[in-house]
Amino acid sequence: MSDHRPSLERTLTAAGCVLKLRGRWCIEHLEQIDRLLAETPTPHDCHVCVDAGKLVDIDSTGVMLLVNRLRAQGVVWPHVELVAFNEHQLTLIHLVANRLDARARPRSRRRALLPLLGRKATQWATGLVGHFAFFGHIVEGFYEVIRRPRLLRLRECTAQLEAVGPNALPIVGLMTLLIGVVFAFLLSVQVRKFGANIFIVDGVTIAIARELAPLLTAVLVAGRSGAAFTAQIGAMRVTEEIDAITTLGLSPVQVLVLPRLLAIIVALPLLTFVGDVMGVLGAAWVANAQLDITYYTFFERMKSVSPINMVLFGLYKTPVFAAAIALIACRNGFVVSRDARSVGEYTTRTVVQSIVAVILIDSAFAIAFPEITQ
Repeated sequence: MSDHRPSLERTLTAAGCVLKLRGRWCIEHLEQIDRLLAETPTPHDCHVCVDAGKLVDIDSTGVMLLVNRLRAQGVVWPHVELVAFNEHQLTLIHLVANRLDARARPRSRRRALLPLLGRKATQWATGLVGHFAFFGHIVEGFYEVIRRPRLLRLRECTAQLEAVGPNALPIVGLMTLLIGVVFAFLLSVQVRKFGANIFIVDGVTIAIARELAPLLTAVLVAGRSGAAFTAQIGAMRVTEEIDAITTLGLSPVQVLVLPRLLAIIVALPLLTFVGDVMGVLGAAWVANAQLDITYYTFFERMKSVSPINMVLFGLYKTPVFAAAIALIACRNGFVVSRDARSVGEYTTRTVVQSIVAVILIDSAFAIAFPEITQ
């Protein structure tokens, strides 16, 4: 048995480094093999040859130690030359080395496109069904409030209306003013080429009243108030306040959802009207500064090309925008898990889903009513 103890001899030649293995490189000599490899450094910048001419036997443990030690010293294993190994030993060495490569460099799993689309479609359909079910609970809550108006919490409605409406006036006014300025400036560059300066009034007022002000205001409210709704209701779910409301015999929909829904439905048309005014004022300033169109001429032209029906058409869409934002925001708040990370995830999801819903609804209105109201 003494002749079968493992040993290792390193020889440096002009061609490179030769490692001669002797004895049994098996699991019963694990510590001795590891010590031999640690005490015999192998240069990584030359050709390495492993000679098994006097090797008695080697198992997977010996191969794994040999491969790992050489790699730790900087030797590239696929470039190592294997000499005098029999066919069975070579098969074992290649198998172990390949397994170590797979474990060292985990391959990224490619997901098939069709199953991925199926999972995403299922998740989307499940979320849509959940929104419709939640809409049913809201309708039921409205019916109960109509039957018994005292169930509606006016103080909460007033507080939510203040948060959604007056508190959002500065950001809505500033953004719509800047949009009016930018849109009018870009349009003035084009109409000046054809000497049709006065037609800037037509383009700006129609775009702002019909599309820009309602859409931009809804997006701002979705990012501001919609996210706040989800965060507030989600935090209440984490702290089990919603469970406490249910335990008291109250309806969470009537207590938490209806005041927010009514507040945003009332506030969004008013904010949109403010956006119309600020956008037109910004456009009038640019027309006066760039095209020498007086304010009087601007507003006289605006009265003839922008009747009240066009302004009302832009305002008619906003309650639908508001209802979609409130539905998505409150529903995501109720499905939050009982941890803080989930609150952040669903708040982000509310903003994305609300903006997408607003754009889809606006597209539906544009397709259903393509004529420009005169």
